[in-house]
Amino acid sequence: MPELVYPPVIAAAKTMFRVLDLKITVEGAHHVPRSGGAVMASNHVSYLDFIFCGLAAQPSRRLVRFMAKQSVFTHKVSGPLMRGMHHIPVDRRAGAGSYATAVSALRRGEVIGVFPEATISRSFQVKELKSGATRMAREAGVPVLPVALWGGQRLWTKARPRTLTHRHVPITIIVGEPMDPTAYADANDMTTDLKVRLTALVERAQKEYPESPAGPDDAWWLPRSLGGTAPTLEEAAELEVRRRAAAKDPWA
Repeated sequence: MPELVYPPVIAAAKTMFRVLDLKITVEGAHHVPRSGGAVMASNHVSYLDFIFCGLAAQPSRRLVRFMAKQSVFTHKVSGPLMRGMHHIPVDRRAGAGSYATAVSALRRGEVIGVFPEATISRSFQVKELKSGATRMAREAGVPVLPVALWGGQRLWTKARPRTLTHRHVPITIIVGEPMDPTAYADANDMTTDLKVRLTALVERAQKEYPESPAGPDDAWWLPRSLGGTAPTLEEAAELEVRRRAAAKDPWA
């Protein structure tokens, strides 16, 4: 398929990284295959995660096709870009079509990016995972790559103002070892192991992160378990329930 949009978007993102002087560290990029299908399953802490996850595939010269909610594709600004980059819209009320599209793309040798937590984690810890990433990998016969992202929440995340002018922020990207779907009894078993691996990678990224909050008012981006003031997993889940109830939309 022609790639008229994706390369310029990547170039623009890299320019933004340079302007902001982001301190980006990528580990495990060699796990992304140079050919053939794969699922990159990432934790979700910021609205910029798709950029950072995709960056990990650059050394292998791969373009990642992300699965994202339908509303992103209908937006007047992001919609044309998402369609031009051949990402995959997900209608959560009727997900079978997007699932089939992703499986077909994997069988053609595409790399598909998935956020199995479904929404940004307000606690900045790994939430329970949906099984779609492992189910499509098993059906297509491709590996799953756990991807840990950390630091992007300091730039732009849920329920916080955008701080895209915040310079010198360290960003950590860790790609874990490929998971072979044939090594698991079923998708649920594989999803359980994916959560274990993803949690371990994220916790390592958090503990090895080179910066700490500047003070109590800056501790919001760190999990409570590490001395920050982010909501706990339980508190974050309750906040999501309240938000969806207020929006009167269970899929918001």
